[in-house]
Amino acid sequence: MHQLTYGDIEAATDRIAGRIRPVALAPVDPGAIRTAHGDPLDERSAEPCEVWLAMEFMQHTGSFKARGAQNFIQAHREAGSLPDAGVTIASGGNAGLACAWAAQQQGVRATVFLPANAPQVKITRLRGYGAEVRLVGSEYAEALAACEEFAAASGALTSHAYDHPLVAAGAGTLLEEIRRQIPGLDTVVVAVGGGGLFAGVATAARHHGIRTVAVEPENCRALNAALAAGRPVDVPVDSVAVDSLGARRASAMALHTAQQDGVRSVLVADGEIVRARQALWEHRRVAVEHGAATALAALTGPDQHVPERDPSAQPTVPSRGYRPGSGEKVCVVLCGANTDAATLVRPEN
Repeated sequence: MHQLTYGDIEAATDRIAGRIRPVALAPVDPGAIRTAHGDPLDERSAEPCEVWLAMEFMQHTGSFKARGAQNFIQAHREAGSLPDAGVTIASGGNAGLACAWAAQQQGVRATVFLPANAPQVKITRLRGYGAEVRLVGSEYAEALAACEEFAAASGALTSHAYDHPLVAAGAGTLLEEIRRQIPGLDTVVVAVGGGGLFAGVATAARHHGIRTVAVEPENCRALNAALAAGRPVDVPVDSVAVDSLGARRASAMALHTAQQDGVRSVLVADGEIVRARQALWEHRRVAVEHGAATALAALTGPDQHVPERDPSAQPTVPSRGYRPGSGEKVCVVLCGANTDAATLVRPEN
């Protein structure tokens, strides 16, 4: 297994420069996020925290995935290992869209496999990026098997949604941009599915002495469960954010990253995710995926005591949410917005 390094992030930063949109940052209203020491508006409380939102949902294709896809294809082009058959991937979600977009940008063929019951809007968008779309079976596993057969027969290069060092390194370029805009950044908060975004961001963050908070829904906790078991394990997935965070198993690369110093794994309830997503719409008219709102939910959920612990120790009781300390500078990554904005017109139950 390739262990992701900061050198991989540096190489990806140089490789995709000018090919992706730089992330925009927006400050959260002072006093909107409570610290671990009380209400920052209370004169008796400690210095308030400073919280920023990384608006990565404005990236090409509507998610951070464009970074990893661009790095993956560009790296293979530079190495002369990009086959005439192009690239292929099994994903009807953000990874598939990003792969198709990056391939189009590079003038490379893309063949995307997804279940026959995939939403027509995704099929249309994929074809809009010039991809050949192949509909197979009724489940992702069937589409994946067909993708693997196609790659073996055609020689096409197989990409992955998250479990590849080039994909994770591309995602890690986001942290490099964030820290340049927020001097003295203490903590970055990211949602975790399979772990590509987390692994990349946390690897870059650790190099700069920045803490990473990895946030998962209670019932989509692949990384949290892997930390507890000491190895990647399969978990059930049942969450409002399952469409983007529903990986049944975290990558070994993500687990290794999470076991390093400066990482904290926390869980949030679906209700907290829904409320955080709704709040972004109500207060900013920002429509993000539930997966993106998962990161913010760690800071906006109900007050709970979250004890400090050795990040390298195996958790016994999962931490709930994250409360910044006095004067702490925090950036929350809003990672994607491929969602139905109509569901935000009225508050969800």
